[in-house]
Amino acid sequence: MRYFLGVDIGNTKSHALIADENGRCRGFGQAGPGSWEAIGWEAAGEVLHQIVEQALAQANVDKTAVAGAGFGYAGYDWPEDRPGHVALIESLGLVKARYALGNDTLIGLVAGAKAGWGVVVVAGTSNNCLGRNRLGREGRITGCGSRFGEYGGAAEIVARAIQAVAAGWTLRGPATKLSEVFIEQTGADDVADLLAGLVRQRYRLSASAAPLVFEMAAQGDAVAQSIITWAGQELGSLAVGVIRQLELRNETFDVVLSGSVYEGGAPLIEPMRQTIHTVAPQANLVRLNAPPVVGGVLLGMEQVGLDTAVYRQPLLHSVSTKM
Repeated sequence: MRYFLGVDIGNTKSHALIADENGRCRGFGQAGPGSWEAIGWEAAGEVLHQIVEQALAQANVDKTAVAGAGFGYAGYDWPEDRPGHVALIESLGLVKARYALGNDTLIGLVAGAKAGWGVVVVAGTSNNCLGRNRLGREGRITGCGSRFGEYGGAAEIVARAIQAVAAGWTLRGPATKLSEVFIEQTGADDVADLLAGLVRQRYRLSASAAPLVFEMAAQGDAVAQSIITWAGQELGSLAVGVIRQLELRNETFDVVLSGSVYEGGAPLIEPMRQTIHTVAPQANLVRLNAPPVVGGVLLGMEQVGLDTAVYRQPLLHSVSTKM
């Protein structure tokens, strides 16, 4: 029996999953943050070993039985990051395993797209977007958020909302109920105190305040509604860039929506869909309902030539018993 390892390393949590060649999940390991950006290289290696050893022990499988593996790493963003990550992986001693290494968005795509290829758009604290075509060629954005003009995550929504509050206060823009909500959230005396406090760092409005913008939009605040529409259009533009890179305009493919911001529903997703469909009308937007680590297992299966379309559903059905 051959076994396959999937690993999902994030900035807040890390998972490892062992499955057999029939698509049955056998072992699971978990820990906290594991990316080198969050905890450094040495600690990242410790987390990797911890979760893989947990999964192997639960599966009662020796690492020499692992035939293929897929690793998705937060913090694996540029070619210069590869040597450090390869060193971590090879320290596991998976001597018989062929493996694939990518950013953690890649395993989300493989887990969520029925065909195993397409585009994934992440909207969590910030945003990211990656795609691959049916031949395996990949496209991407920078993944660096507002620094390079990539918007649509919770942090960018809140930043846009704060700008709108400032515009309303100076009469450059319309008044918005977001002013009152942010005053209440921070305990500020008034808008002037709110803005001064944000500048002087007495107050802080983080990505966790994004649901307030969605709430005000649902209550009919026109400014909040425009921010949610803008965020959807920006997320759509991320996908459009990758679609152009991979020449997917005339293809039928999945655009996987991954991240908590999509819980905002249609007010965000519909403008995103419209933006994407202006370029790729046959794109199908789907929410990611599978743990991304499943995509790591499927990537591992790809490395030995297995048809992952055959194993995706059995894996998804089986994984709920292990996680």
